[in-house]
Amino acid sequence: MLVSLMTASLMLAAQDAPVTTAPPVVDAAVAIPSDIPVLAPAVASADCGGLLKAAAFCVTARMDQTGGVAEAYLAHLEQQGWLAADGDDNRVILVKRREAGGCDGLQMVAFYDTEKPQAAEAPAFLGFATIPGDVCAAPSGGSAQ
Repeated sequence: MLVSLMTASLMLAAQDAPVTTAPPVVDAAVAIPSDIPVLAPAVASADCGGLLKAAAFCVTARMDQTGGVAEAYLAHLEQQGWLAADGDDNRVILVKRREAGGCDGLQMVAFYDTEKPQAAEAPAFLGFATIPGDVCAAPSGGSAQ
């Protein structure tokens, strides 16, 4: 469901360019994951197309391939123990239980350059960043899950 929303978002954006062209926001307190593979037909994008304000590991593929690439990444991450826990039109938040308790967090964000003409063959990106700390810990003043 979350990837369907990301795919729909990318395809809608290709048809109706948004008025604002701000780059997607990846939470500022993130780190670059080191264990995400490059899954074909995507290729690594060292600079994330110059579109992110925070550090992330990114891959790029044609816009019309991005939905399938995102599905492949979610299937791969699920095999590694990650579960999709939250998200919106272009971001999926994943969690993975730690053996010692608590959870690790990872986010995958889909985006493209809104300053360039959009077409099926235009590049789109998936960015991955870890979320530091214990994402299953309750906020201050609450109890842990």
